[in-house]
Amino acid sequence: MNDLFSLKDKVIIVTGGTGILGGAFVKGIAAAGGTVVILGRNTAKAGERANEITAAGGKAMAVTADVLDEQNLQKTKEAILEKYGRIDGLVNAAGGNMPEGVLAPDADIFSMNLDGMRKAMELNLWGTIIPTQVFGAAMVKAGRGSIVNISSVSSQLAVTKVLGYSMGKAAVDCYNKWFAVEVANRFGDAIRMNSIAPGFFLTEQNRTLLTQPDGSLTARGSLVVQHTPYKRFGKPEELIGALIYLLSDASAFVTGMQLGVDGGFTIFSGV
Repeated sequence: MNDLFSLKDKVIIVTGGTGILGGAFVKGIAAAGGTVVILGRNTAKAGERANEITAAGGKAMAVTADVLDEQNLQKTKEAILEKYGRIDGLVNAAGGNMPEGVLAPDADIFSMNLDGMRKAMELNLWGTIIPTQVFGAAMVKAGRGSIVNISSVSSQLAVTKVLGYSMGKAAVDCYNKWFAVEVANRFGDAIRMNSIAPGFFLTEQNRTLLTQPDGSLTARGSLVVQHTPYKRFGKPEELIGALIYLLSDASAFVTGMQLGVDGGFTIFSGV
């Protein structure tokens, strides 16, 4: 049974590997025996995490790249293939929100920062599609691969303020199904794509929306906790089980699916 969930000898790229959730992902992959490629814009953080993994006996490579820069990603792919000879998995964890993509409750809804909304949407959607185009091609060539996208509960419910982010994640959900069908029709069961929809986890992008500087909850944070049956935010390590399942051979007949990890947020009516 352990072999079914093992990532031994699999080379897996994690975009956004320098973020909070990405940090949990890379540790989980390494713990499951995988060779993890930590991809992010923060060179120092990527290197630090790779060193931690190798010091603990795992295998890791740090690369600096922007998920919206296709040429940069092509060079990164060549470097990975030169070192390891293959790519077996991709976790599209780069994304998140940005201040200019947030609409405050007292702001004029007809004077939204459209450029900010567009940037937030593009980061989450194209930051998923472009890496898949680049690294997915290597998986097809090798005849195997699992791609895991990171969605959000805000793609399924109307969550105030974060319109750009929500539109981006909703588009990722559409892409997740569409791409899974296309690669299956073209390449059989060798390549699969699935997604994880996290509930509310504290990250650098949402921390100021959900918590005060002293760590106490904002009004929005309190509403989130009240609407979560578990009555708390998720912990990054609580996403690892779902991720390993989708990357491993345990999910060999699973594609185009979304796995929610939200403490019951999306099933609770509030009553």
